[in-house]
Amino acid sequence: MTLGVGLIGTGFMGKAHALAWRTVRAVMGDVPAVRLEVLVDTPADKARAMADQFGFARATDDWRGLLADPAIDVVSITTPNGMHREMAVAALQAGKHVWCEKPMALTLDDARAMEAAARAAPGKTQLGYNYIANPAVTHAARLLADGAIGRLVHVRGWVDEDYQADPALPWTWRATLADAGLGALGDIGCHLISLLTLLAGPLDSVLGEIATIHQTRPLPDGLGRAAVENEDTATALLTFASGVKGTFAASRSAWGRKSRLGFELHGTEGMLIFDQERMNEFQLFQNRGDRATQGFTTILTSPDHPPYGAFCPAPGHQLGFNDLKVIELAGFLRAIRDGGRPALDFTAGLEIEKAIHAIALSSRQGRRVALDGL
Repeated sequence: MTLGVGLIGTGFMGKAHALAWRTVRAVMGDVPAVRLEVLVDTPADKARAMADQFGFARATDDWRGLLADPAIDVVSITTPNGMHREMAVAALQAGKHVWCEKPMALTLDDARAMEAAARAAPGKTQLGYNYIANPAVTHAARLLADGAIGRLVHVRGWVDEDYQADPALPWTWRATLADAGLGALGDIGCHLISLLTLLAGPLDSVLGEIATIHQTRPLPDGLGRAAVENEDTATALLTFASGVKGTFAASRSAWGRKSRLGFELHGTEGMLIFDQERMNEFQLFQNRGDRATQGFTTILTSPDHPPYGAFCPAPGHQLGFNDLKVIELAGFLRAIRDGGRPALDFTAGLEIEKAIHAIALSSRQGRRVALDGL
């Protein structure tokens, strides 16, 4: 099997997808071969330049033309959030497989439409939740499932960055509901939900609060200010379907934090801790043996934590963000080849969208919101 690839978008995530497509078979070996066929961006001269840089055979500024191309089997969508629904639904209806970046959509209705299109189409879908592919996280999940910390009793999760902490930063499309949708919840909070539900199972209900710290921002031309329409911070009390309780905290205005995405899993016999800013390690505490010598053990990822060994044979030499995209893509390609379900397809992604929109709705209405009511 050889798959033809079309990539839409050349920003940060467009480059991350391009690097993953170029690297995945060299690293993993057991995935289908790919052809980098067409890159889409605007204007056309930018598309041509980036196609040359990324290694794609052709370039265009017409994404609909890409979908009509019989040489394309898989489409990567790395465009701004507001374009996801239209592009993903059209690609699925054209019979393509779709790898779409998060957040899934601007609104819950958009996400539902994307999920319905995926169920009706032959193509596989995958959303860009690469943090759940981290060998440290997947090993923590295995330890939890194996009872290493006993029965899970409480979950704490956080995701903090400072890309919107400075009040002098100019207003952009990311401040609008029409173009960006939710703020901290849609941009980074969804990543935290992907981790917590991987570890603790599906959510039942949430009680949330959101806040906009910087109500307005200066316009880029310096002539006046514009309103910030979405949230800078979000917090929530979580109840999982299992009955386990937890907490959620997200901020895009946390000075000094760059990618502090992490969790504590409290069990009856110990605890697991992870922080994405130290993504190649996690901590394990077990209430076993002599109490005088008990303490947290820091576990560095190594070939004993698959698929770390596919990248490097040496423990502690560390993986990076783009390596997680390679792992994510490898799982997607195997699902296409074998007919399985990708790790986080549009159906699973819809549940994440329900969670973040439930937190926002709960804040607006001042009540606990059940996900099954959305």
